[in-house]
Amino acid sequence: MASPIVSTDWLHEHLEAPDIVIIHAMLPFKKTVDELKAEYAETRIPAALPFDIDEIADQSAPLAHTMPSAVQFSSQMRKMGVGDGQRIVVYDTVGNFCASRVWWMFKTFGIDDVVVLDGGLPKWIAEEKPLSNGLPRPFKERHFTARFQSMNIRDMDDVRGALKSGSDQVVDVRSNDRFTGKEKETREGLRSGRMPGSVNVYYKDVMRDDQTMKSADELRKIFDTAGVDLKKPIITSCGSGVTAAIVSLGLEMIGHKGAAVYDGSWTEWGGCDENEVVTGPVAGPVAGPVE
Repeated sequence: MASPIVSTDWLHEHLEAPDIVIIHAMLPFKKTVDELKAEYAETRIPAALPFDIDEIADQSAPLAHTMPSAVQFSSQMRKMGVGDGQRIVVYDTVGNFCASRVWWMFKTFGIDDVVVLDGGLPKWIAEEKPLSNGLPRPFKERHFTARFQSMNIRDMDDVRGALKSGSDQVVDVRSNDRFTGKEKETREGLRSGRMPGSVNVYYKDVMRDDQTMKSADELRKIFDTAGVDLKKPIITSCGSGVTAAIVSLGLEMIGHKGAAVYDGSWTEWGGCDENEVVTGPVAGPVAGPVE
C-alpha cells in the first residue's frame, strides 16, 4: 500500500480479507470513555476492534495519552488480536480526528502496512455500507513485534534543540488564532502563543469538509504557502499530540515520509515556564484553505 490512506470502497471490497484488521480509534474529547464505548457497541464497521488511545498509553506519564513503551504496546496489541503480517486500517467516528494518531503510533512501532480510512465512519455510513453492533467475535492472541522508530517521535528537549539549530522545521497544526496567541488556551495555566521559529498549518485545512484528505497537489500548495521546507526533517505539534498526526499523514501523502510528532505538544511546551513563547502576527506566509 503506497498511500497512507484507503477509500471506503477499497475497504468494502476487502472487508472479508483474512489479513485485514480494522481499528476503531477512540479518544475522550467531547464525549466520555463510556459514551465512546457505547457508541462503538452500537455502530461500527464489521469486525472493527476498539482502540482507546488513553488506555493504550503510558499511564505513569504526567500528560494524557503519552506514547507507551514498545513492550506495553506489543502486549496490548497481542491481547487485541493484532499481529505480525496483518494490514491495519484505522478509522474514527468523526472522519479523521484521532485515527491519524493511531496510524502514527503503529508507524512509530515499526508497522508499515497501516493506513487511515479516508473520511472514516461518517463517510462509511453515508454510503450505506455494512455496519455491525455489539462486541466483535473474540480474537486469539497473536504475536506482535514492535520495533521502536525513535526518529518518529520527539520530546521537549528534541524540539528545543531543533528550534535552536534549525535542523528540523516545527509545524504547529493548531488554529492560527491559537498559534498567534489571539485565542486563549482552554487548559488551565497554559500560556497562549507559539514556539519561536515554528510555522503554522491548521490541521483542518488539509482536509475537505467531509473529512477526507485533500489531493496531493492541494496539500503541496498548502505546505508551500505556509513556508514549510520539505527538504528538512519535520516535527508536527498540536495541543496534545493527536491532530499533529493528521498533518504528518498529509506530509506522507506527498512523499515526505517520517514527519515526527512532538508527543507533549503545546500542553507540555506552553506549560513549561522555561520555554520561550511568541505571540502576535506572523511575519510571512500563513497557511489557509486551498479553494
